[in-house]
Amino acid sequence: MKLIIGNKNYSSWSLRGWLAAKQSGLAFEEIQVPLYGDDWNTAKKRNDDIAPSSGKVPVLWDGDAVVWDSLAIVEYLADKVGRDRFWPKEDDARAMARSMVAEMHSSFLALREQCPMNVRRKVEGAQIDEAAKADVVRILTLWAEARARFGRGGPYLFGTFSAADIFFAPVVSRFISYGIAVPGFALAYMEAVWSHEWLQSWIAAAEAEDSVIEQFETPVKK
Repeated sequence: MKLIIGNKNYSSWSLRGWLAAKQSGLAFEEIQVPLYGDDWNTAKKRNDDIAPSSGKVPVLWDGDAVVWDSLAIVEYLADKVGRDRFWPKEDDARAMARSMVAEMHSSFLALREQCPMNVRRKVEGAQIDEAAKADVVRILTLWAEARARFGRGGPYLFGTFSAADIFFAPVVSRFISYGIAVPGFALAYMEAVWSHEWLQSWIAAAEAEDSVIEQFETPVKK
């Protein structure tokens, strides 16, 4: 398999696709293409591996099969290795996990826009507007319910590391980067995600990158 990703410092969707590939346990080749710069535009024209996604990342190639959306990548890999590797076994837990992932996949636009993922960035007490604050409250509510109902088996949302944690990992990064205040249970969850060996590997690579995308470096909207 080959996984096409963007900058590790900035690309939240690449992180999700990469974590999904790691969660599968399958061997894969990682191909990184810096986003938005001349190299990215050139790569889109020259690299057929990127073309099916109209130049977006992540893209997973598995032989002749191509998957170009992070949620689709999770589902494709779950079909290959067994759904229990990605989703809780019990119906009620799996139903909530799927709903949370779908909501994360399609929602929280204000938080995304005002607090773009930037692993290297640290802003204490960033000022966000009411729409972004509402996103934060909704996310914390989802985390609290998942942990209270299904988190007894470990430190993650549904106990063990799952697709839900894969999809909320970039949110953890955003909360840390922008100093978003969270209650104790959420802080414990964030620490568990951030200290995961896969996240630590991603963070180290992100911090080692020297590329800068200015649109993700501007001050958070107040």
